[in-house]
Amino acid sequence: MGTELAGLIRADLAALTNDASRLGVVAPAMDGGHPTLGDGGNFSFAQSMKNALVSVDQDQQVANQKMADVDSGKSDDLVGAMLSSQQANLSFSMLMQVRNKVMGAVDELLKLPV
Repeated sequence: MGTELAGLIRADLAALTNDASRLGVVAPAMDGGHPTLGDGGNFSFAQSMKNALVSVDQDQQVANQKMADVDSGKSDDLVGAMLSSQQANLSFSMLMQVRNKVMGAVDELLKLPV
C-alpha cells in the first residue's frame, strides 16, 4: 500500500513538474535537463517550489507595474497590462493547484498505518 502511494505521488509530482516546465513557470532543477525522481538525481522539490514562488512573484510584480503605468498615463498598453495580469493570475492558480496536490499527498501519508 505504501509503495503504491509513493508511486502515485511520484507520478503526480512528475506530471505537475512537466506541466510547470512546459508552461515556463518552474525552471528545471538540474543543469539543462529534466528533473528525475528516485534515481539519485539532483532534483529538489523544495528548490522547484522556491523557483515557482519567485516566478509567480515576478509575474505579479510585472503585472502590477504595467497596470500602474497604464493608470498613471505612462503607457497606453492596456491590452499588455491585462495580459500580464491574467498571466500572473494563471501562474498563481497553478501554484495553488500544486500546493493542493502536495497537501493532499501529505494527508494521505499521514493516514498510512505505521
